[in-house]
Amino acid sequence: MSEHPNEPHGGSLSQRLNALRAAVLGANDGIVSTAGVVLGVAGATTDHQAIMVAGVAALVAGAVSMALGEYVSVSSQRDSERALVEKERRELADMPDEEFAELVALYVNRGLSQSTATVVARELTDKDALRAHLDIELGIDPDEFVSPTVAAASSAVSFVVGGLLPVAAILLAPAASRVIITYLGVLVALGITGALGARMGGAPAGRASLRVMIGGAIGLLLTYGIGMAFGTTLG
Repeated sequence: MSEHPNEPHGGSLSQRLNALRAAVLGANDGIVSTAGVVLGVAGATTDHQAIMVAGVAALVAGAVSMALGEYVSVSSQRDSERALVEKERRELADMPDEEFAELVALYVNRGLSQSTATVVARELTDKDALRAHLDIELGIDPDEFVSPTVAAASSAVSFVVGGLLPVAAILLAPAASRVIITYLGVLVALGITGALGARMGGAPAGRASLRVMIGGAIGLLLTYGIGMAFGTTLG
């Protein structure tokens, strides 16, 4: 079945993958950093309001930080890619013969014979010379620039969603068991986000989950211990 020529396949897929990547990273950071804050405060005090204020502050500050960081990072990447596109466009205008020879050589390096590479390069150049060079030289599709706004929004929203788990757990659980319930809930959530991140990168999910869970477990124990130490000192 032929595809509709105006249907946005590649670009929309790139945007979705970019948003998914930002969402998984944002959720993971939201879980870890917010859990670290609320457990640290819980180690220092049993005051319900203090823990709630700390959790909400961590959610807001973390979401803003993640959004800004993702926006700046993706904007820089997009600006660099656009600069490369313009550079290639100028070279094609100023040195068309040299650029054609370069394209042929690149296809020869990929395993094509000289004659076949010349035919392929000629047909692609006649159709869209810029796209042909961007594809094989730089791996860039000018229709697939990622959106920094989408990445920032995905990161911020997922940070809040991930961070709500430890905040809700520590505020809703019984006072006597809220630390252990939050701790175990966070480790389970980290295992899930670790598996999702690994699958996106084509890596084994089990090993990635275990790494994230071990790192999270150690980090949360440290923050809780620091909170307890400060609570004892202040008390």
